[in-house]
Amino acid sequence: MTLQRYPAWRNDAGLIGKSVVVTGASGGIGKEVAAGFAEAGAHVLAVDLPGSGLEKAGHQFFETDLMNLTNHDEIFKKAQDIAPLAALAHCAAVLRRRNTVDEVTEEDWDVQIDVNLKSTFFLNRAAYHSFRSAKTKGSIINFSSQGWWTGGFGGSVVYSASKGGIVSMTRGLARSFAADGVRVNTVAPGGVDTKMLRDGQDDAAMKSFMTMIPMGRLAEPHEMVGAVIFLASEASSYMTGTLLNISGGQLMY
Repeated sequence: MTLQRYPAWRNDAGLIGKSVVVTGASGGIGKEVAAGFAEAGAHVLAVDLPGSGLEKAGHQFFETDLMNLTNHDEIFKKAQDIAPLAALAHCAAVLRRRNTVDEVTEEDWDVQIDVNLKSTFFLNRAAYHSFRSAKTKGSIINFSSQGWWTGGFGGSVVYSASKGGIVSMTRGLARSFAADGVRVNTVAPGGVDTKMLRDGQDDAAMKSFMTMIPMGRLAEPHEMVGAVIFLASEASSYMTGTLLNISGGQLMY
């Protein structure tokens, strides 16, 4: 079947009939991103932990703990078997919220750095090699957080450190991969109404947080989707090493 050619400025350009990998696909943002790619005409390979309910999402799925680096190549092999790979949207992350820095344990540090930063590096590298082996261009979209800029608060400093590392690492990988036509960009959400954000936060804390947002509300998870689809598509074909801040005006720089 011959696919219709769409103008490069359309957000679905380069995605129709292709495969995309979405990690953290059972989470608040990841689930919406996976649905958005499917609506854009892509074949989604949803990736998350075993038992996270991926089989109910209607996508093809791959259950794994991303800290198991030996499975990374298998993720992209399965995606390429579905259809030529167009993009990786890496939404998976973990937050260990503590009240103060004194409550942060060595395990808290290790888990957040391993999941949020170490796994991101090796997953990005595996995606790059998949694109290169197939001799195709591709797009990698990593997820950071507004904490990369603020440094976080209290016990979330480690999480923010991992997300700051993602911003720096994305820039380095963008330079490393550009000659092979592989773009690497970052999305940095502000307050998004997800279970991760609300866990450990009482109503007073949430109300205080929202006073810092000029738009006066949290984002809905689906409000992150447009930026991800844009960065994955040919509409952003000259963008790499870029950070998109989606924070309702909370961060302006």
